[in-house]
Amino acid sequence: MAKMNWEQLLSTKRLGQEELHGFRKDDRSEFQRDYDRLVFSASFRRLQNKTQVFPLPGSVFVHNRLTHSIEVASVGRSLGSEVSHLLIEKHPELAKTHFPEIGSIVSAACLAHDLGNPPFGHSGEKAIATFFSERDGLKLKPFLSPEEWEDIIHYEGNANAFRLLSHQFIGRRPGGFVMTYSTLASIVKYPFESSLSGKKQKFGFFQSEKEDYLKVAQELGLIKLSRDNEPLKFARHPLVYLVEAADDICYEIMDLEDAHKLKIISTADTKDLLLSFFDETRQNRILANFNLVTDPNEQIVYLRSCVIGNLVSECVRVFVNNEEAILSGTFEGSLIKHISERPRQAYEECAKRSLRDIYLSKDVVDIELAGFKVISTLIEMFTDAVIYPEKAYSEMLIRRISSQYEINAPTTYGKIMAVLDYISGMTDVFALDLYHKINGNSLPIV
Repeated sequence: MAKMNWEQLLSTKRLGQEELHGFRKDDRSEFQRDYDRLVFSASFRRLQNKTQVFPLPGSVFVHNRLTHSIEVASVGRSLGSEVSHLLIEKHPELAKTHFPEIGSIVSAACLAHDLGNPPFGHSGEKAIATFFSERDGLKLKPFLSPEEWEDIIHYEGNANAFRLLSHQFIGRRPGGFVMTYSTLASIVKYPFESSLSGKKQKFGFFQSEKEDYLKVAQELGLIKLSRDNEPLKFARHPLVYLVEAADDICYEIMDLEDAHKLKIISTADTKDLLLSFFDETRQNRILANFNLVTDPNEQIVYLRSCVIGNLVSECVRVFVNNEEAILSGTFEGSLIKHISERPRQAYEECAKRSLRDIYLSKDVVDIELAGFKVISTLIEMFTDAVIYPEKAYSEMLIRRISSQYEINAPTTYGKIMAVLDYISGMTDVFALDLYHKINGNSLPIV
């Protein structure tokens, strides 16, 4: 059975600067440089005005995409560092490779995992996909290949993150962010083409970045799961499981804390949900410290930190115990799905409660409805503008698009992707403001 190799999986080669590999000298590791490039990027800063779950802004501070990504990166670093420590004990020869740095790789990938999400989160993704599959965008189907059409009717924030980090926009240095191959591979949760997205509507890369992903996968020795005449599909890079686990831990537990702050879920219910992760002995030890704190919000913060620590340890154990299956590409599901029974049941109960009381709550649904309308309108107007640039109104709209986007691409697919690059990069606030201006609901004050 084919098996991936840790030494090959961890490469400091950079997409777009392969010829410089090994020449750079810096006190920082290449993976730390990835992290720093992301932190100082405009794409990362814009996450502060992108919805995580609850509407922004509010009188009570809740998570946005930026704070969520920072927390995921912190948890990811812990997961990677613990896995590195335990597997080096198991395989001492790994100490001489880049393996001690997987905490940095996972942390950088976590920081980047949401960069491709459009404004208004999943509602924005759905608005883009359904504009082409159900609305006026259908008229463009004859001008696209079947594979290109699958890309846009299943539009995916994960695939867009890989595009953002690897695509060469006009005026940007070759290779986009010029990230290391290992960091790029670690953000691709679904390493296959859009035609294989299935009911979950998830995939890892657009046709425009297919060759880039193939290059990365081959360099790192990822296991190919498709035949030559089939849509491209690979086994995940092993570190994807740690990035996914960090995201799973943070969004489920931190959304619960936000819901408590907003008084959507009571202190008593939140306390019970978080304590259910532990057996009676551990609960008693936790409650001894819990009762020393009087502020309800701080009590929940303490419980939340205990739960995150527990889930990190559980996911590390699952990863280490299943190293062979992960390297062979046969491990199924997420790490969370394989943790011990008690915390797994508690996690599933939190997920059920979140779906009922948080994700389907009126405030969240309202922002999704508004976001759907805003994004649908912007896509319709800007797509029409780049397809028919000779129209007078099209000329005015095109002036709104930054010159870095390739709206004069030679193909219809390229033009559409340029519009989606522009819209997906907007913050919620910018998208809403532009929507109002285009519709004549507001005018700039001079």
